[in-house]
Amino acid sequence: MALASVTQRQLEGWVAAHLQPSPEFSTAVKQTVKDICDFLKERCFEGIRVLKTVKVPAGEQRGRILAIIEKRLYECPPASSSVRISTPRYKDSRDRPRSLSLTLFSNTSGESIDVDILPAYDVLGQVIEDARPDPEVYVKLLATRCGPGDFSPSFTELQKNFVKWRPAKLKDLLRLVKHWYKEVLKQQYPNAKLPPKYALELLTVYAWEEGTDREDFSMAEGFCTVLELLGRHQDICIYWEKYYSLQDEQIGAYLKQQLCRPRPVILDPADPTGILGQDKNWDLVAKEAARSRWSLPCISAACSWNVQPARSVMVQVKQLQGISLIRKVRPSITVRELKREIEKEWGISSYQQRLPQKMDVLVKDSNNRTTVYTVWPTDTVRQLKQQICARQGLAVEQQRLTYETKELENHHKLEHYGVQPRSTIYLLLRLRGGAGPLPRWFVPS
Repeated sequence: MALASVTQRQLEGWVAAHLQPSPEFSTAVKQTVKDICDFLKERCFEGIRVLKTVKVPAGEQRGRILAIIEKRLYECPPASSSVRISTPRYKDSRDRPRSLSLTLFSNTSGESIDVDILPAYDVLGQVIEDARPDPEVYVKLLATRCGPGDFSPSFTELQKNFVKWRPAKLKDLLRLVKHWYKEVLKQQYPNAKLPPKYALELLTVYAWEEGTDREDFSMAEGFCTVLELLGRHQDICIYWEKYYSLQDEQIGAYLKQQLCRPRPVILDPADPTGILGQDKNWDLVAKEAARSRWSLPCISAACSWNVQPARSVMVQVKQLQGISLIRKVRPSITVRELKREIEKEWGISSYQQRLPQKMDVLVKDSNNRTTVYTVWPTDTVRQLKQQICARQGLAVEQQRLTYETKELENHHKLEHYGVQPRSTIYLLLRLRGGAGPLPRWFVPS
């Protein structure tokens, strides 16, 4: 029976019967995945034993590693009597190989499941259940200036843990949304660049958290809520502070910048470096979601939960005298609206207010080492140099800072030079006996 024929009363039973894997297939898949992991660790790379992950950066090297895996899987695939493995196929990210996808088919029941192989940095080391990574992990990845989301495979253990302890019924709702994505949305737009399925999974978790947060809920209402949120994709702004925090001194400013990007914004709870589904065809998703909302019998008469498409954020406004104002606001609040809130609280006219935001800047030295500093746009160059002195022990008088080929003078503010969040500033040391010209090999292009 197809989803289009399922009634609201039949929906939960249909999900259990058609979307949940059988115990026999689950056991066979677990064994086959273990065999594939053993193959990657022990037999895929001649002369190299992989202990946990294949450590490769994004880009061409990742593509070469995937090509080796594909060749070796073709030459000597893991054998299984109960599961058949499909021919590997590439999945791309911004026109670069990101992973190899395999489909595991049951030889008896006709069930199937997709498995992805993703090369990744082992940035986390030993993962402790639900422990928050050291913020420095994220800071170092951001400093590499790689593309957004390039390091998402490095956090797959955290992504798995994020869903692992959720209620069984929520996992059934996730299966239903993924089925709709694959069998309805992808069938309707087979060649379109659609948002990743993972983005819809996270939206489903958010809908459940904000809408009910109960283990016993209506499957039809949950599915209906997800489709209605997809129809409001231009307002979506969701995130979780499970593994990182907006209040963290090192990455908080970067995260707030992410939340101010054009909608929809869905931040991975384990990897905030990329916005899921950015620049994809969300309008097509919204169109198909609206059509399904009224055409599928299982939800046509269902009510949706009252879920706002954006999670609120805490904003702290501090006067120079140290007095603070904390407000919970929408991520989409404008500066003008925030100034009105301040005017109501403190009686300061909106026209007299100036609200600079802290930002992270990257300082790269002559050894190609990058350090992240948190500054105000109104900080002087000297104040930044004092931060560098405190952390690296380099006297202010020894430092020369350049930005966009210009040498920065101590008395000017950073905003005077147009320094933006995540800008790279180059650090040189003054030569004894005089400043001397900038070395030609270090003048930024």
